[in-house]
Amino acid sequence: MSLETDLRDLARDIAEEAGELAHRRRREGVSIAASKSTLADIVTDADREVEQLIRRRLTAERPDDGFLGEESGDAEGASGITWVVDPIDGTVNYAYGMPTWAVSIAAVTDGRDPRSWRALAGAVRVPVLRETFAAARGEGATVTGEDGSAPLAVTTEFPAGALIATGYGYDPATHAGDAATAQRVMPLARDQRRIGAAAVDLSYVAAGRLDAYFERGLQPWDIAAGALIVEEAGGVLRWLAPDAFGRHMSIVGEAGLVDRIAERVEAG
Repeated sequence: MSLETDLRDLARDIAEEAGELAHRRRREGVSIAASKSTLADIVTDADREVEQLIRRRLTAERPDDGFLGEESGDAEGASGITWVVDPIDGTVNYAYGMPTWAVSIAAVTDGRDPRSWRALAGAVRVPVLRETFAAARGEGATVTGEDGSAPLAVTTEFPAGALIATGYGYDPATHAGDAATAQRVMPLARDQRRIGAAAVDLSYVAAGRLDAYFERGLQPWDIAAGALIVEEAGGVLRWLAPDAFGRHMSIVGEAGLVDRIAERVEAG
């Protein structure tokens, strides 16, 4: 086995273990620990507990690797590999009892900037739906669920228009601009979706359940695993210049569709 497949398998195993912990804590009841950037941007006690579990497991298995987590910060390593972790992506969904939240774990090299790093492996676990999306660079992407494992491939034809997902930032000052962008993209779409968890959106693009996804302001841990899964499923990730709030636009999907979405985004 290659390094990439070893890292993928480790990410998948830990994501599934962490997902079970998060799911159990959700059934026991959610405690909101704090707000982050805005009142809408929350962190639960489970976010912190799950990230601690992931960090312990990774340290035990690969003590020389670095770590970049949403809740516990950044730690340099000696191996050149950094683990980028979102313990609960879609925390608001999680707090409200919606099923679309995920644990996201990825291994990357070449820094901490998703626009320039090289992702090696990643896994996204959606515990309530009992699915795990995973990829290793050069090895393709798969989804594993109760019915077994299947390869992933992005949609390449859109005869009735594309099913496109998007997201909005937590800062109310950005909402009008995000809504205007979604409106400009709408002529390409048969419909739009707003799932509320980037890792799930990305995984669904890889699986062909969505045709494309775009959003401004994604953090490294939001996109690390999911973007690789999309790329290994035959899709692309494109970055656009930042807006007035400094938020870069990320667009994923089939290459031609991504270009068409980018044209409409940049027309604003």
